[in-house]
Order: sequence, then C-alpha cells, then structure tokens
Amino acid sequence: MTQGPVLIVGAGHGGFQAALSLRQLGFKDRICLINDEAHLPYQRPPLSKAYLKGSAGPDSLMFRPEKFFADQHIELLGDRAVAIDRAARRLKLASESSLDYGHLVLATGARNRLIDIPNASLPDVRYLRILDDSEDLRRRMATSKRVVVIGAGFIGLEFAATARIKGLEVDVLELASRVMARAVTVEVSDYFQARHAQAGVRIHLGVQATAIEASGDKVTGVSLNDGRHIPADLVVVGVGVLPNVELAAQAGLAVGSGIIVNDRLLTADPNISAIGDCALFQSPRFGGSLRLESVQNATDHAKCVAARLTGDDQVYDGMPWFWSDQADDKLQIAGLTTGYDHVVLRGDPAQKAFSAFCYRGEKLLGIESVNRAGDHMFGRRFLPMDRSLPAEHAADAGFDLKKALA
Repeated sequence: MTQGPVLIVGAGHGGFQAALSLRQLGFKDRICLINDEAHLPYQRPPLSKAYLKGSAGPDSLMFRPEKFFADQHIELLGDRAVAIDRAARRLKLASESSLDYGHLVLATGARNRLIDIPNASLPDVRYLRILDDSEDLRRRMATSKRVVVIGAGFIGLEFAATARIKGLEVDVLELASRVMARAVTVEVSDYFQARHAQAGVRIHLGVQATAIEASGDKVTGVSLNDGRHIPADLVVVGVGVLPNVELAAQAGLAVGSGIIVNDRLLTADPNISAIGDCALFQSPRFGGSLRLESVQNATDHAKCVAARLTGDDQVYDGMPWFWSDQADDKLQIAGLTTGYDHVVLRGDPAQKAFSAFCYRGEKLLGIESVNRAGDHMFGRRFLPMDRSLPAEHAADAGFDLKKALA
C-alpha cells in the first residue's frame, strides 16, 4: 500500500472517483483533491444535456455535498497545480504554496480546441466544457434568436438540439461529409442528421467557417469557405478537445496525444499516475495506445489506480462505453468500432429504435444503439467476454440476445 499523502490534480469524474475509491478501499493517509474551479466536484455530461435544457441550480450536479468530503477526510483545495518537483515529491501551486506527496494522480482532463478565425474571441462566440460555460449559455440562449454551431460532434449536436427546443433558429457547420463522422457508423449518422433536420436544424456539411461577422463587438453571422454568409447573434464552437499534458511535460514526463502511461496507468515515474481524458494508456485488450474521452474511462481508470495504491496491482482492462442525448433520442455505444468492415442492423430506424452491430470479419467490435437500452446493456456485458455472435443472430429480432450471455 502507498505510504504518504495522495494528491489528485483535477476534480472531474476521474479525480473525484480516485479520492472516493481510495477511502472505500481503506486508504488512511491524507487525500487532497486539487480543484481549479469555484464549485464542488460535479457531473460533466448534463452540462450539454439536461442541465443546459432545464432550470435546476448547480447543486443538482454535485457528486456529493460539502459535508461528505469533510466526513471522509478528503481535503478539497481550491488552487491550481503549476509545477511538479519529482525529486522532492512536491507539487507547487499557483498560490505559491506547495504540497508533498507519496503518490500524485494527474486527472487534468482536457480543454476545448479553439478556432483561429477573425473575430473568434468576441463575447458571443462561446464554448461548452465546464459548469460556468453551461450557465453562460443558458443566459445567452434566453436572449438570442439565431445560433450557428461549429462542429457536428456530440457536444455540437446536443447543444443544437437544446437550442432548437428553446425556439432558436439553428445552423450547424461541419467540415466532414456527415455528422459525428469520427464516432459512429453511417447508419447512425444518417439517422441523427435526419432527426435534427426534422426538428428544423439546418446542417451544412463539407463546409468551414472562415470568419465571424460582427458589428462592433456583436456577432452578426458566420462566413463560410463556399462564399455563403449565415446570420447569427450567437456562435457555439465544438470542434474537439486537447488533453492537458503541460504539467506532466514540464516535469519531464513523456507525453504524446496524452500523458503516456502503461497498462497500469503509471507514468515512467513510479510515484505518478495519470487517468481519464489526459491519459494515453497502453491497452492489452485493444492493442497499442488509447486516449478516450468518457465518464466510464475516467471512472474506471480511477478505480484501477486506487486499487493499485491500496495493494491490488492489476492491468487496466475496461470496456469503453459512451452516450449522447439529442432531443428525444438517446445514443449509447458499447465497445470501440474503429476498423469495422460491415454493419448489421437490429430493429428499425423508421421506428426510432435500432442498433448497429459493428463487425470486423466475424468479430463483433461494438454496438451503437439508438433508443434500445437493452441492446446497449447486452453489449457492455457481452463484449468483455471476447465471444463471437453470428451476424445473423444480431440481425434476427426473434433471437434472444440473453442466450449469447449464457
């Protein structure tokens, strides 16, 4: 078991779960959770979904009330880590104080990728990543009439659906040839594009924003590379994220498209781990290195590291899963479908409930489910078993998937 304090940099899903799991597993030493936001640790997914749509206050998002942290002797420190002294095992903070550690967990997450076009820094050009962003967009939607969303990934489409429900005119710009192109199959992409169009969202594919148009500091529209101009009084950007690797890199730790860790989520320094969105980890299950952005990944990483620090050192072998709520549709994904060569549909897109079973050869890689939670839960149980499911069984609505679990 690790001796000495455990410092956790970042209080998102991974950081919070690491602190919680350490206490649940009997860790008795000091735990300090370093949080650079002015809120208690909170859930992130609702920020672009239910929270953005509703009227609930920030307390509805909090993992636990403040008393919980005091009762569990988890120190919440409102500060920002600025440097790691690995030789001294000391973390330096923006407040110019420092903390010694027995083990350091980097759960630094990721930040929005920014666009670099004229007028991109105007007040009405917004991003959505943290609670303050969601609060700000709630207020702006109440006074805006037309919004242009740059990027048709999960965040962009979730925001677009909510804005449309609230009565805004919505245009979505996407450089790729289809929505969510990097995340889902053509079948699922086509379904969601049609659903957004039915709701009145205008989706523009194969285009790029070249400038934000403005009158003074007020946004008036967006110019496109095909010569068109789309009017808007609000622009929301969702073009991906960049992992926060700088703290690790400055300390001499290896980084790439994330902080490089092994299959136990440990850096080259035996006293430092990295978890969640910021971690580029070795995956025996999938081969090679992965960096994933999901609640499941952050939470399961945290549990794995907490187990190692309390004496149960195991390889991380989590099965990824993801979800997105867009208006009345719920998309759920189990597994990683990269490299699939054919898709089998179960259910019927016309009935607004179907799943895409993604295969490479005879191997089932993953399942993308739309309004079919049972198929998703089957995938989360079945895929870790490394068994085969004949494609004809997946396509047969009369075949009971539970038989494949026996």
